[in-house]
Amino acid sequence: MYSTVYQSPIGVLTMASDGQNLVGLWIEGQKYHGAVEKMTEQSDILVFKKTKSWFDSYFAGQKPEVSELQLAPIGGKFRQCVWNILRSTPHGRVITYGQIARKTVASTGRSMSSQAVGGAVGHNPISIIIPCHRVVGSNGSLTGYAGGIATKVKLLELEGVDMTSLFVPKTGTALVNCTRK
Repeated sequence: MYSTVYQSPIGVLTMASDGQNLVGLWIEGQKYHGAVEKMTEQSDILVFKKTKSWFDSYFAGQKPEVSELQLAPIGGKFRQCVWNILRSTPHGRVITYGQIARKTVASTGRSMSSQAVGGAVGHNPISIIIPCHRVVGSNGSLTGYAGGIATKVKLLELEGVDMTSLFVPKTGTALVNCTRK
């Protein structure tokens, strides 16, 4: 496994590759950061160059095509199914855990809970590109992002998501609206 880093507006991003495919991408400090075997630093791998170019476009406010990247997230069939649903969630849109659960049932024929979906979303090994930041609670709550809620808000704002119905639950107090005042 090989790794490199990308300096982004939301912090250092660490990428992992098997030499051909992108198998991991983590935001510094993210839960499950670098959850693959020992990696050797090597930044000249083609998939890293393409991914860095993709991020240059993304952070410039463009909508780069994910299909240009060779992604190979490591995980079982259920997680792969959930991650494919995440990949089909359009730039600038959000999806709920419940909607993902229903799509998973439609795809697999197996009953699925929103909590099971949450576990698969939380273990997404390729942050941002497989857009787990676009997942929200059924009531519009912005919870469950391994890179941190503030980062999730920044990414959604960068993508132009309408934030008026979304909020960050504040522990032990009333809910706080995400819109800027």
